[in-house]
Amino acid sequence: MKRRVVSLCPSLTELVFDLGAGEELVGITEWCVHPAARVGAIEKVGGTKNPRVERIVALAPDLVLMNEEENRVEDARALEAAGLRVYTSFPKDTQGTSEMVRSIGAALGRAIAAEDVAQDIERRAERVRSAASGKREVPWAYLIWRKPWMSVNRDTFVDALLALAGGRNVFGARAERYPEIALDELARLAPERVFLSTEPFSFKPEHADELAQATGLPRERFVIADGEYLSWHGSRTPDGIDYAEGLIAAARAEAK
Repeated sequence: MKRRVVSLCPSLTELVFDLGAGEELVGITEWCVHPAARVGAIEKVGGTKNPRVERIVALAPDLVLMNEEENRVEDARALEAAGLRVYTSFPKDTQGTSEMVRSIGAALGRAIAAEDVAQDIERRAERVRSAASGKREVPWAYLIWRKPWMSVNRDTFVDALLALAGGRNVFGARAERYPEIALDELARLAPERVFLSTEPFSFKPEHADELAQATGLPRERFVIADGEYLSWHGSRTPDGIDYAEGLIAAARAEAK
């Protein structure tokens, strides 16, 4: 039976395609950009924070995929009140992601494909965890926004991937998941790596130059990091695990 699916989260849209159910998508957000060759043909139903609820209801989907962080709870409730089946996820680490993949795979009738992805996540996570065991921790900061400067705490997917590889978040203990930080504090903590994410703010090399000058930290400590690999949970996670390992390994190698 062919389902009608709406995805309101970019990483979940990519996952649906990678599970072989892309043809079942009847609505996605304006931010759903992968796979680039296929998402253009699907109707856009607004953004992640401002979906067109009435249009989604009119599309009569059998399933609406949402993410607790990317999407608003009031939109989920409105869709449920209209009688739609809503699946909401919020994985914060690799184990939660593999469980989410299996659950969505079951909902889409793609359990076998989902199991392959979930096991790949678990195998790579265990390999990276074992490889990092006994190695020196690498202190890092991860910036997601500029003016105000914002980072991440340990209750985030980004932190989970970098910690798995043996990294230590210098802002991990902050109460807010995405805390504002001061550059003098960054300078004082002096992490070995300051990862500058490509999303949601698209950091560029000139921002690394700016931060190095403002903090007095060596320019080589500031590294542009692919935000999709480090924050998109789903079928991109296996490669994200390896990518995080590479970032931490590079820092260790440079310190020798």
